[in-house]
Amino acid sequence: MSFGENDQQKAEMKQTQPVVEGGDKEEKKEIASYWGVPPSRVTKEDGAEWKWNCFRPWETYYADLSIDLKKHHVPATFLDKMAYWTVKALRLPTDLFFQRRYGCRAMMLETVAAVPGMVGGMLLHCKSLRRFEHSGGWIKTLLDEAENERMHLMTFMEVAKPRWYERALVITVQGVFLNAYFLGYIISPKFAHRMVGYLEEEAIHSYTEFLKELDKGNIENVPAPAIAVDYWRLPPNATLRDVVMVVRADEAHHRDVNHFASDIHYQGRELKEAPAPIGYH
Repeated sequence: MSFGENDQQKAEMKQTQPVVEGGDKEEKKEIASYWGVPPSRVTKEDGAEWKWNCFRPWETYYADLSIDLKKHHVPATFLDKMAYWTVKALRLPTDLFFQRRYGCRAMMLETVAAVPGMVGGMLLHCKSLRRFEHSGGWIKTLLDEAENERMHLMTFMEVAKPRWYERALVITVQGVFLNAYFLGYIISPKFAHRMVGYLEEEAIHSYTEFLKELDKGNIENVPAPAIAVDYWRLPPNATLRDVVMVVRADEAHHRDVNHFASDIHYQGRELKEAPAPIGYH
């Protein structure tokens, strides 16, 4: 057999791989395989097949619901006050636009909250490559934060169905915020992290209001999405209220991490000099 015929034969080899769409539907789809990379088969502890490709069983966790939700960094310096009032200014149009539609509000919040960790992690990654030095674990911590926030978004997308103009708003806000935060982080990391700390404080407030509306019965306490049950290891009968509780706990952790990162910079040190809270959601 000639070399060309052999290549053609390999290109025609196919593997059957389950494709998960939205987490609830699973359909078989033929995927042409030239490289012969077999799809991984992951199972739960009980032997059942794991249906998510966006995260694996070992990446799931129990949220720390005992975390202090009331902690607040009182702005003292000019940069602190600038970061604080920037976040407050961003909250006003959000309140006017979404009002008490907390599901859609959460969706918008998470599209913004997932940006800082990715930007900070990317810039630290490039810095590590330029300087031939370790980051002290901060690259992974910030990227994990971005992934965790993205999972919040994927969860609330199952609950809130955004309208077309809300999707358009997300695209606009994310584009503006990403570029603004990128420049802000380059100019002053201490300001950037402090701003995210205050942003997370506002997120805690928003989710607390979300819980109040659920408790009053103004928002239906629907069953928790399957993706949330697996990601946070919630009980099978978990509800939307349980989801909001664990998401709020995550935001409190991100608040602490970013205020801590800003404090490191304020002390004239680099992040690599203080070990990063690895796995700190």
